[in-house]
Amino acid sequence: MSFTTKALFSGLITALLALAPIAPAAALDLTNVAFIQTSAGTTSIPVGHMEFCNSHPAECRPNDQVVAAAALDERTWQQLVSVNAYYNDNVVPVTDQDLYNVAEFWTYPNGYGDCEDFALAKRRDLINAGWHPSTLMIAVVKEANGNGHAVLLARTDRGDLVLDNQDGSIRLWSETPYTFIKRQSQAHAGQWVDMIDDRVIVVAAN
Repeated sequence: MSFTTKALFSGLITALLALAPIAPAAALDLTNVAFIQTSAGTTSIPVGHMEFCNSHPAECRPNDQVVAAAALDERTWQQLVSVNAYYNDNVVPVTDQDLYNVAEFWTYPNGYGDCEDFALAKRRDLINAGWHPSTLMIAVVKEANGNGHAVLLARTDRGDLVLDNQDGSIRLWSETPYTFIKRQSQAHAGQWVDMIDDRVIVVAAN
C-alpha cells in the first residue's frame, strides 16, 4: 500500500471515528442519518440469493442474536479495508450471463464474479475474521443509469459502510451514488427487508 493510500485511509478512519462518541449498542441512535432505515416486515428475496440459500443453507439461517452494530476501531477498520481490497484487486468482474450463461447466479468468485459474488465473499471472510453475521448484510441497490447492483453493508457504530467492487473506497451509504432498495435482515440471513432511501441524488452531467 502506498504512502498516499495509507494517508487516505488514515484520514478516513479518523473522520469516521469522529462521527459519534463510542456508546454501548443499546444506546446507539439508529435513526441517525448514518444508518439507513428499513420498513417493518420482510420483502421478496432476490432469486439469485434464494437459489444460493438452497445450496448453502447454513449461510441463510436465523442469527443466534442480533448485534446492533459492530464497534469500529482501527482493527476492525483495517479488516474492512483488507478484505475489500483483496477481492477488488484479485477478482475480475464478469456478469453471470457471460460467466455462467444465466441472468443470475449467486456464488463465491473463482477468480471471476459478478457484484453479488464479491459481496458474498467479503461477508464470509469478515465473519471468519470475527464479525457477527448480523452486522454484515448484502444489499441490492440501483445505479444512476437504472441498472441493478449488489454491495455489502457493514453496520458499525459509526454508520452503515458500503464495500463495493466498483469503488475501492469504503463509504457511508449516504455518500454513495446508489439508490438503496433492500438488504438482508439483521435477524435472519435468509430473509430480506426493504430499505427507505428518500435522498435526492444529483448526478453531475458530463
